[in-house]
Amino acid sequence: MPERNWAGNVRYAAARRHRPTGLDELRRLVAGSDRIRAVGTGHSFNRLGDTAGDLVSLAGLPQTVEVDRERATVTVAAAMRYGDLATRLHAAGFALPTMASLPHISVAGAVATATHGSGDGIGNLATAVSALELVTADGELLTVRRDADGDRFAGMVVALGALGVVTRLTLDVVPAFEVRQYVRLGLPRAALDEAFASAYSVSLFTDWRGGADSRGAAGRIDQVWRKQLADAPPPPADWLGTTAATGPVHPVPGMPARNCTAQLGEPGPWHERLPHFRLGFTPSSGDELQSEYHLPRAAAAGALAALDPLADRIAAVLQVCELRTVAADELWLSPQYGRDSLAVHFTWIGDGDAVAPVLAEVERALAPFAPRPHWGKVFTLDPAAVAAAYPRFADFAALAGELDPAGKFRTDLLDRYLPR
Repeated sequence: MPERNWAGNVRYAAARRHRPTGLDELRRLVAGSDRIRAVGTGHSFNRLGDTAGDLVSLAGLPQTVEVDRERATVTVAAAMRYGDLATRLHAAGFALPTMASLPHISVAGAVATATHGSGDGIGNLATAVSALELVTADGELLTVRRDADGDRFAGMVVALGALGVVTRLTLDVVPAFEVRQYVRLGLPRAALDEAFASAYSVSLFTDWRGGADSRGAAGRIDQVWRKQLADAPPPPADWLGTTAATGPVHPVPGMPARNCTAQLGEPGPWHERLPHFRLGFTPSSGDELQSEYHLPRAAAAGALAALDPLADRIAAVLQVCELRTVAADELWLSPQYGRDSLAVHFTWIGDGDAVAPVLAEVERALAPFAPRPHWGKVFTLDPAAVAAAYPRFADFAALAGELDPAGKFRTDLLDRYLPR
């Protein structure tokens, strides 16, 4: 089990570390612990997954993948990485509707924090969950289902690990499909909405450098990653005033493109195109911090304009900024709860002291748009503002109190943002 998270900015403080090999062993461990947290692949950039008590990895449990063809679902072990699940799922003729930019993350961890891909009509990864199994504070095994537990189920999917240790999840699947990926360069920001609507999944990248675009807006869009269904026509040569990338590129300037999924319109299976990065290579840059804020989709132009005066400040500590869209859902702690969203993602340099004052300015600029943070990234928003941005926040707090009255699954971060 790692001593630090993937980015290296969090050293786990656990007094004891465990890797159970069976469900009964895990249940006994949870029942007998005062404080316990599960750790997956360590891709959270804050202390959400840290504890001074027991830290448990589920990688030692059977890594099962069970496809139900009749119901079009797959039931998967919590610690399974998305990239490994996708390979097995594709071999069975099925696909997930979306994937995150990194296939290296665990299913349970990504679901618990509402991690997402991009697409105007596509929800986050948690929206595919139709059932989940978890070990509760008393060591009992609880299964909840979308079709049986309704509103309560909607409160238990994106749960930040606050309700128990998730052991298995059932996900909706679709028939396998192929995707072509094209990268375009130099998008005018005025064409942002048209670009997002142009393909199955679209991501935009900017480094907030280089001054204004052709319409006078700061922070021009440097790259557009269009992931389109394989049978859709390619973008025309003059698409939205952009030019075609003449070779593979990496979203972070200077990083090797071989780490990225295939581009230039080469068709391939969904799981080898929807992520930005290949499973067998180092994702992103590796030496970084990340923050992400989810804003109402309709506020995209205003939110970006609010950041324009900070362009130089942002650029000085930024590797790249990614813009994505995510469809609305009804999961209580999902950043997309009740609203289609624009996700503004910052990959910062790995210097927390240099990033902190800029992050504070970014959060102040976005405050009028009721930003909701990605739960697994670095953020410093006021707890009252975060709670106010989620209509079902009080309901989730009550649910956490019901299932974990002694605070067994609590962390310092949860205590700050979800006070008892």
